Amino acid sequence: MELLKDLWGFIKERKKYWLVPLIIVLLLMGVLIVFSSGSAIAPFIYTIF
Repeated sequence: MELLKDLWGFIKERKKYWLVPLIIVLLLMGVLIVFSSGSAIAPFIYTIF
């Protein structure tokens, strides 16, 4: 959680709010890959990339 606090502090201080949607999309894609790697939908997820 320390990393997220540091990242938010950087974004807030430098006024780089355009990074927030980018970070959210990257986190969601990472979570999707991690949780679907052992399931039956894994072949369908990997065709997206």
